[in-house]
Amino acid sequence: MDINEEIKLYSEDDIQKMRIAEEARLPGKSRIAEIKNYARLSGIKLIGIAYCISFKREVARLIEALEAEFEVFSIDCFKDRIPSSELLGMDVKGISCNPAGQANYLAQNNTELNISFGLCMGHDILFTQKSKAPVTTLIVKDRKYKHNPFEAFKDNNKEQG
Repeated sequence: MDINEEIKLYSEDDIQKMRIAEEARLPGKSRIAEIKNYARLSGIKLIGIAYCISFKREVARLIEALEAEFEVFSIDCFKDRIPSSELLGMDVKGISCNPAGQANYLAQNNTELNISFGLCMGHDILFTQKSKAPVTTLIVKDRKYKHNPFEAFKDNNKEQG
């Protein structure tokens, strides 16, 4: 495909979002600072956070960092507590995560930007697919490498796949 064909893949709205993303970059600053800057430049007022329940303390700190400028709605992965056996149709004990419920809750609150925070592999994909607002990822869950999956490439076991 030539360059003109590639450019046609982008709508004017897409291009505007990419311009804002370029302006929002803050060399030497954190991703949280960049998210805040992107939201400011985009005129976003309502931010949603879908998070894994195991990151409750960390999410509280993120909310604190955001709430001075934005209205923040957060929802943990056990939203509406669906028994695993009911949702998955398997003989599994416990509560299943509910990424569709998280996306629905944030949509009901009209969030304009959502943050995926430590959701399990697969659950993050479903949340992103179901989200009405654009999603950015702040933390990914990686149990072995303390939520830094790139460490797998440094591991002598070469477990990356």
